[in-house]
Parts: sequence; structure tokens; C-alpha cells
Amino acid sequence: MSSVFDSDDIEVTPEKTAQALAQDGAQVIDVREPYEHQAGRIAGAEHIELERLASSADRIDRERPVIFHCRLGARSAMAAQAFRAGGYEAYTMAGGLKRWADEGRPLEPDGGTVADH
Repeated sequence: MSSVFDSDDIEVTPEKTAQALAQDGAQVIDVREPYEHQAGRIAGAEHIELERLASSADRIDRERPVIFHCRLGARSAMAAQAFRAGGYEAYTMAGGLKRWADEGRPLEPDGGTVADH
């Protein structure tokens, strides 16, 4: 599959992430802690905690781009770098869920929030 992303840049915007979800063009994975995920999340994103990511790698399709996200972007950047090193087309969502919410994008459940880390 040809990617809509600039493969040289590890960061993608929340807008690109939303487009990828809407078009089923990429996998979006939330690497935050369970309490963070429960507070508010992106519809359609899969939740795999950062500490369980390596042992869950077989759940991630190598044939499709993967976008990791966390609260602000540090944890997801580590995940994206590690998966790129493993041969995946991996990205981090710039600014994390905080930027997503600050841009007025929806969170699940209704009234969802970005939890403090």
C-alpha cells in the first residue's frame, strides 16, 4: 500500500490521523495507560499500552502504516522509532491527544477528557 504520509517525517498531524482513520488508511494505536484511555480516546484507535507493545507487535499489520499516539507525543515517538527500526512504516501523532482535543476533535465517550499523566 502506498502511504499518504511523508515517510521521511516521523510526525503526522491530528488532521492526517483523522483522515487515515476515516479512510481506513492506517492503524492508530493509543499507547497510554489504561486510566488515560478510559478518560478519553479517539474512536477507532486500538489501545495497546506502551509496556505491552513489543509483546503485541504481531497484532500490528506490517502492510499498513501505523500511527502511535499518547498524551503529548513522547511515548508515541519512542514507539514509532522502535517500530521503524523493526521495518514498520510507523509515525507518531504530533502533540498527542492533547493537541487532538485542543483542535476540537471528538473523544469517546461523550464528555471524554485528556487525563493527566
